[in-house]
Amino acid sequence: MKRTLMHPTRIVPLAFLMAIVVGTLLLSLPAATPGPNRPPVLTAAFTSVSAVCVTGLTTVDTATYWSPFGQVVVLSLIQVGGFGIMTLATLLGLLVSGRLRLSSSLIAQAETHTMNIGEVRHVVRRVAITMLSFEAVFALILAGRFRANYDDTWGTALWHGLFHSVSAFNNAGFALYSDNLIGFVSDAWIAFPICVAIIVGGLGFPVLFELRRKWRRPRMWTVHTRLTVYGSVFLLVVGTLAFLALEWTNQGTLGGLSPWGKVVGGVTGGVVPRTAGFNSVDYGAITPETMAVNYLLMFIGGGSAGTAGGIKVTTFFLLAFAIFAEIRGERDTTVAHRSVSHSTIRQALTVVLLAIAAIATGTMVILMATDYALDVVLFESISAFATVGLSTGITPDLPPVAEVTLMVLMYVGRVGTITVASALAFRRGHRHYQLPEERPVVG
Repeated sequence: MKRTLMHPTRIVPLAFLMAIVVGTLLLSLPAATPGPNRPPVLTAAFTSVSAVCVTGLTTVDTATYWSPFGQVVVLSLIQVGGFGIMTLATLLGLLVSGRLRLSSSLIAQAETHTMNIGEVRHVVRRVAITMLSFEAVFALILAGRFRANYDDTWGTALWHGLFHSVSAFNNAGFALYSDNLIGFVSDAWIAFPICVAIIVGGLGFPVLFELRRKWRRPRMWTVHTRLTVYGSVFLLVVGTLAFLALEWTNQGTLGGLSPWGKVVGGVTGGVVPRTAGFNSVDYGAITPETMAVNYLLMFIGGGSAGTAGGIKVTTFFLLAFAIFAEIRGERDTTVAHRSVSHSTIRQALTVVLLAIAAIATGTMVILMATDYALDVVLFESISAFATVGLSTGITPDLPPVAEVTLMVLMYVGRVGTITVASALAFRRGHRHYQLPEERPVVG
């Protein structure tokens, strides 16, 4: 009897769903909170979804609501979610790439990079070593600063350093302080290491591995690495400058800080919308213009096969190049003297349209369930779908229907874009006939 293997694009959502269920059960235990009572199931489930999907949205204060055991569970869920996301996304990317090459051309077996058990183990090992190494370095830097300026003991400092390092590298945004990072808004020794961890974790492992080999030879970078690196730098610069310009005199955010403090806060404000979720200022007090900029930055997100969410940098800039090619009347979309296939452009367009549909649906549901204005609800929906974790402060006050909606958005946003893109690549169909062509009116 022939055994039917589960399709790879079904493994990812099931794996994340199992992790969420286990996390919910652990956080529902009486030991997860300081008091003797069990946490409500919805609270435990929301926190578990947010941690596994490395989002950072919370309905309770992580620093005070959860006991040390509960905080360890949250940290473990972040690590499992981040590690699983990156390894599964990286492995699926390799598998899809190998499948496409085999089906499209006759290439020597050595050049197809066909996966076997040895390759899988090698990739997973490299991902684990890279992730743990970066987290250890940032944990030590943060622990030293916490011990020198904020914490009484080395034990507390090391725990805070480890927790925030793992949360930052995995782009989760959970913090062990009730005001998140607002108390460190002008402390560069806290803000900058966290920002660097966010950026590195959000680039994606395919990019990190390639940069390690070819960082001195940018001309040899693949199109994916070029789009991710240059696109990320562009968005980080634009985000930082926009945040500084729009919030410089805002007394609710950067207005009361020194010039250096404003710069530190501005850099953090330009980095965290790239799906990190930490907030060093009160996002309930930002200007409408800053909120609009954050809509776009959160929606785009970070790099593929990394810990960041959103539609991904490569998706956004591929469509930008496609639009530029259409405006110029060019037949093909080219990036760095390379032609991008039409199927890849269609995949990017599909991911974007599905993301817009999910956000629009979630926003409508929350608007019907609450009395909040459209701007803050849209901010919350994009933050959930893009697994950012930033909030204007309405999350703890949402009704159960709205909380479940955000949970669905976090899950779909973290799992859906990867699986949709992979499923589209696996399901390449070929008609043996050509239908008559017709040109509808566009625009």
